[in-house]
Amino acid sequence: MFLQKNNPTSVHRPISLKWFKKNCPIFDFAMIAFVRGKFALKTPARLIVDVNGVGYDLQISLHTYSAIVNNDEGTLHTYLHLFENGQTFYGFATEAEKEMFLMLISVSGVGAATARMMLSGMKPDEIAKAIVQGNAKQLESIKGIGRKSAERLIVELKDKLSKQALDNPLANLVTHTIDADAVTALIALGIAKPMAENAVKKVIATQPDISLELMIKQALKNL
Repeated sequence: MFLQKNNPTSVHRPISLKWFKKNCPIFDFAMIAFVRGKFALKTPARLIVDVNGVGYDLQISLHTYSAIVNNDEGTLHTYLHLFENGQTFYGFATEAEKEMFLMLISVSGVGAATARMMLSGMKPDEIAKAIVQGNAKQLESIKGIGRKSAERLIVELKDKLSKQALDNPLANLVTHTIDADAVTALIALGIAKPMAENAVKKVIATQPDISLELMIKQALKNL
């Protein structure tokens, strides 16, 4: 919490976010892009990272927890969420998860806690797909997301996520999924991109929940 030490009427009085922004315009609220260190405490919702003796208390999603649960140290992408009466530091296992989090909280009515809940219930690429495909029902399956919130997410983010897919078809949130990884692997094996994409599409059509390894093997059989 930030403290207003120079206030003559109340030393060490907690200051408001409005006051801080007005009096400290050069402060960069996104200055800490990531933290790297030892994991001093791990729970499904919280992670404390020891960085040279300083402990950073991060709120995390189940998605991030699953990614770091077996690690003793690592790097977390971060976001400092400031509000009138305090601040919360969020950590993310990947840049993609952080970007999705920022997109979600940009939507009216979706707060940081709700965004974390969404990322605990679905992977970033799954959320992106549901939004692009207008699948409100899938979004509603997440605790805290009702019909109106799901529809608002689709209305406000569908075009933005679709544009990302067009600008960078293999490295964006929408298409950076198992099928995209399979296509990339096939290209690395010397398969032409159009052939690789068609082979993967055939596998997905019949086995949508197949693992990456099996998808690649099956796709090779379809060539």
